[in-house]
Amino acid sequence: MTSPTQSDRNQTALNEAEANGAAPAGQNAVDADAAPARGRTISQERAPLFEALKDHIQDDVTPFHVPAHKHGAGLPELREFLGERTFLMDVNAMADVDDLGNPLSCIEEAQRLCAELFGADHSHFLINGTTSGIHTMLISALRPGDRVILPRNCHKSAFSGLILSGAIPVYANVEMNEELGIATGSTYESIKACFHRAPQTAALFLMNPNYYGFTSDLEAFRKLAHLWEAALLVDEAHGGHMYFHDELPTGGIAAGADISAVSTHKTCGSLTQSSLLLHRDRVIQSERVLNTLNLMRTTSASYLLMTSIDVARRQLAMNGKNLIGTALQLARSARERINNVEGLYAFGKELIDNQAIHNFDETKLCVHVRRLGMTGFEMERRLRQEYNIQIELADLNNIMAMITLGDTAESVDLLVKALETIASKCRIQKFRKVTMLPEMPETIVMPRDAYYSPKKTVGLEESVNEICGEMVMSYPPGIPVICPGERITQDIVDYINILKEHNCHMQGTADPFVNHIRVLGFE
Repeated sequence: MTSPTQSDRNQTALNEAEANGAAPAGQNAVDADAAPARGRTISQERAPLFEALKDHIQDDVTPFHVPAHKHGAGLPELREFLGERTFLMDVNAMADVDDLGNPLSCIEEAQRLCAELFGADHSHFLINGTTSGIHTMLISALRPGDRVILPRNCHKSAFSGLILSGAIPVYANVEMNEELGIATGSTYESIKACFHRAPQTAALFLMNPNYYGFTSDLEAFRKLAHLWEAALLVDEAHGGHMYFHDELPTGGIAAGADISAVSTHKTCGSLTQSSLLLHRDRVIQSERVLNTLNLMRTTSASYLLMTSIDVARRQLAMNGKNLIGTALQLARSARERINNVEGLYAFGKELIDNQAIHNFDETKLCVHVRRLGMTGFEMERRLRQEYNIQIELADLNNIMAMITLGDTAESVDLLVKALETIASKCRIQKFRKVTMLPEMPETIVMPRDAYYSPKKTVGLEESVNEICGEMVMSYPPGIPVICPGERITQDIVDYINILKEHNCHMQGTADPFVNHIRVLGFE
């Protein structure tokens, strides 16, 4: 790889890109390099895997193959509850329903339909969630010792992907909104500074959007990454629906990303754990992606999950704009109503600054609740216990409800009325200081080295200045407070204790109560 500091041609191109700066929201025209790939047109009205599976069930085959339940006969209690057809669909790879490990017929066609719809050269069904897609993209794009630029507020799967790939993280600064107490995103200047600091970087990894709905200027970042001969990798766990409405932020593949992992189950309607890996031939070889997938995924793929992707894709192809448009209107109406309630603030596109926040996904209904004198965790519990409503996310200052193609005016009305009622019983505070995330920890040992290093267990209070040997995070959103190889500070310990005080659901530690933590060293 040739560094721009060593090439007049690349330096000229960089200077031109930097002079242009980040383009204003909604004014980025996708150039030829970013234009979606188009192969031969396939009928999006078909659902080839679903059709093949229905034909297989119609044949009434007598099974002498796994799974052991044999169409539910071996698990009658669950068959009675779920229905016989669910078990009839739970088959294994065979000639008439294809094989995800080497798809040649209905699965291959279903994947090509997904690639066509999302504008990719290839798509791959994922049956272990977007986590497996993120692991695959990092391993495919990087080799041990390669550098990857990423914001520190990524999902835990990105950090476990660093351990699996052996890559070296180059963390970009993340801007904080101190009124809301949340991380927003990385600016163009901060990403550019990372490339200058690590000119041999092999990939740039970004979220589109982050958990709170904020997006970066992916097209500007794609141009920057490709000028430095780096791949653009995108975590779109919460962005699959954005491809289907022009009033939402641009999807990663449409913006020219080289590879993107999309949680179809989160925002596109398929069953939980089903996702897509979208890939464009240019920087990362398709053979390497396939080889990595074969390392990562099971040989017993769930046909229930894969079929749900096939049917969800067809629904989006035929009626996606209307479905997502309805969700968008419901979210806008709810946001307007909530912002008329004293003590509540449903933030949105007014936060766009074209720096850290280039755009905002309005279907993420995020509500700041601290002026009610409660945390997001308290609001989450009250909504569930008093109104039988479960939201997607709570943190120390905010809650977030997902508005999707499955929502109705009636369901959204229940949420808004519950928030109105709770707020009416609270004493509104003019100002309530938010609890901020601690500063980004110092990386002392690379993630893979830390993972394989000897470890000892110490009390949380005694861990200050030790090198962490495991992840500590609240879930959701699954953003680590501390990762393996990072130095534990007093601020981090204090923040973990605050999360514990509010009964936040913690993950990543050997001690489920996080009274103790694993650090590098010998017992």
